[in-house]
Amino acid sequence: MPNRLANESSPYLLQHASNPVDWYAWGDEAVQKAREEDKPILVSIGYSACHWCHVMERESFEDPETAALMNREFVNIKIDREERPDLDQIYMDAVQAIAGNGGWPLNVFLTPECKPFFGGTYYPPVNLHNRPSWKSVLQQIALAFREKRKEIDEQAEHLTNHISGTGFGINIPDGTESFNPADLQSAFIQLMKTADRGEGGFGVAPKFPQTFSIRFLLQYHFYTGDIEALEQACLSLDKMIYGGIYDQLGGGFARYSTDAIWLAPHFEKMLYDNALLISALSDAYAQTRYPRYAKAIRETLEFIKRELLSPEGGFYSALDADSEGEEGKFYIWQKNEISVVLGDETEAFCRRYDVTAGGNWEGKNILRILYPEQNIPGEEEREWKKKLMQARDQRIRPLLDDKILSGWNALMISSLCRSYASLGEESYRVMAIECMHFLEEKMRGEGIFHFYHSYKHINTSMGVWEYGSTGKASIPAFLDDYAYIIDAYIQLQEVTGDSIYLLRARELAEQVITHFSEEDSGYFYYTHREQDDIIVRKREVLDSAVPSGNSVMAANLLYLGTVFDLPEWKQRAERNTAGLKEMIVKYPGSFGIWATLLNAFTYQQYEIVLAGAPSEEKLLEFLAEVIPNRVFQQNSVSQFDFPLLRNKPIHGPAQFFLCRDFTCQQPVREVAELVSLLKNS
Repeated sequence: MPNRLANESSPYLLQHASNPVDWYAWGDEAVQKAREEDKPILVSIGYSACHWCHVMERESFEDPETAALMNREFVNIKIDREERPDLDQIYMDAVQAIAGNGGWPLNVFLTPECKPFFGGTYYPPVNLHNRPSWKSVLQQIALAFREKRKEIDEQAEHLTNHISGTGFGINIPDGTESFNPADLQSAFIQLMKTADRGEGGFGVAPKFPQTFSIRFLLQYHFYTGDIEALEQACLSLDKMIYGGIYDQLGGGFARYSTDAIWLAPHFEKMLYDNALLISALSDAYAQTRYPRYAKAIRETLEFIKRELLSPEGGFYSALDADSEGEEGKFYIWQKNEISVVLGDETEAFCRRYDVTAGGNWEGKNILRILYPEQNIPGEEEREWKKKLMQARDQRIRPLLDDKILSGWNALMISSLCRSYASLGEESYRVMAIECMHFLEEKMRGEGIFHFYHSYKHINTSMGVWEYGSTGKASIPAFLDDYAYIIDAYIQLQEVTGDSIYLLRARELAEQVITHFSEEDSGYFYYTHREQDDIIVRKREVLDSAVPSGNSVMAANLLYLGTVFDLPEWKQRAERNTAGLKEMIVKYPGSFGIWATLLNAFTYQQYEIVLAGAPSEEKLLEFLAEVIPNRVFQQNSVSQFDFPLLRNKPIHGPAQFFLCRDFTCQQPVREVAELVSLLKNS
């Protein structure tokens, strides 16, 4: 039987297209087969850079006996979670309700109506450590589906009702809510209870970057002067950029650390993680001017440009953790390998990067810097890295997941704009503009496909999958995609002064309000109202690995509501933030973007215009200043669409207007004068 995933574009799906399991794509064909044959559906969800997904693939899905059992008893569907995060959210919620935890690979069993009744994550090929083998799970589920169908249908109905409930922590505000600094202080205290004061970050192993929490701490320091907030933010970033989670040779961050000291990551490199870390580093550099943050920004962007930038200007999704079937093999070193490359310079390098003959991880070495205070000449260190990179490039590389996701690319655009604002490097602004051009050129459509979610280079003319010049966009964009693109438009407007980006941001915001709104609450569903291949529409509000589409939309509505003088948009942002205030204060680590919105509604919002003749010098000087809660526009032409720009000069010397509710103070010509006005306002 031909494998139906041969018609799917995802690199993750293609990796499994030739194994013995008869995998289907998510869609009508699989569902219809399950209903006609009255079989349960097995959905396996993973992603290209997922280490344990590949392990389970090798151990179980490629085993002929196991595959035969799966093909006989189930209709098997393989899903790339990055292409279908909507399905991943729904069935992850179900598995977490069943098992109390989740992760990938996510294996969930559905009725022919696509309602979940059982699931879990990784299962070993044999019974191990109180975990049943995958074959035994399959046999038990198949038997139960035949003999206990009524109970299974009831369980599926109960689970579906559970996961369709109100989003976590959402309250409908009654209009009497207020925001005050005491709320922010409470959120800060709660966040610091989870802070690792010695090794940075939050919580225990495994450790994730939690960039939203870091950015909240930086803002909290800005508003309160609290030195503890700044120190914890900087400690967290420092430990990461000196640790093994950071690629000390090639730049860029792995997804998370398996230990508490940032030494041993799961080695996959994801576009979104690096975009979010660049934004946090840009904020930290703007506030501290520590050269180490500028260096990490530049090296990470060099990695992204070198390994994730497509010829068309979009950014690929990820690099795998594994190569040659071994996790991290591309990145780790034996001391004698380094000696062959560096010769007499070996000992100096090894002292710098914690390399020993016995290794610092499973008998090998993950490069990290234990003593950053060591004074190593920059040219010498660059020469070491150049030589070792040349040697590393001869190794078999981890696989590239070359699908392009609109939302992750938008996060990258925003981080490039922030990097340009902090460092003034023109190439970053150029990359941001070119990436947005790619999204508009290749990933826009009509109707439910106003924007697409995923894009992939494919060539099917020979009947097999080959990399070629044909590009295919697929899947309607989700709330996250639209929210991130709107934010990217806002950021592009700030660094270019081109007001067309604000008009496009407003157009997209109107699309989101029309097609994603939940009328009773004022929050937004994750999926378009016309999308019909899911069992429930969910509202996601947690800021987890990526920002919640709802939190980013609240920030977008606040900004655009100010720019276009749309009070109802600002009020909606305020209501949605107020509806989660209790949860934000109690669990700031899970509501990091929302926590920064508490800042926005607690403290004064500034409206700033740079008017007169265009001045790149003045623009860069202003962008480098730390002013978290503000709207900024430039007035190079007369714009009647924008209330802030009315009656502002378009000729003469560049000058800054500081405004509040569209009432402006007398203009000043220097950034230092503007900062003085801000401090006294």
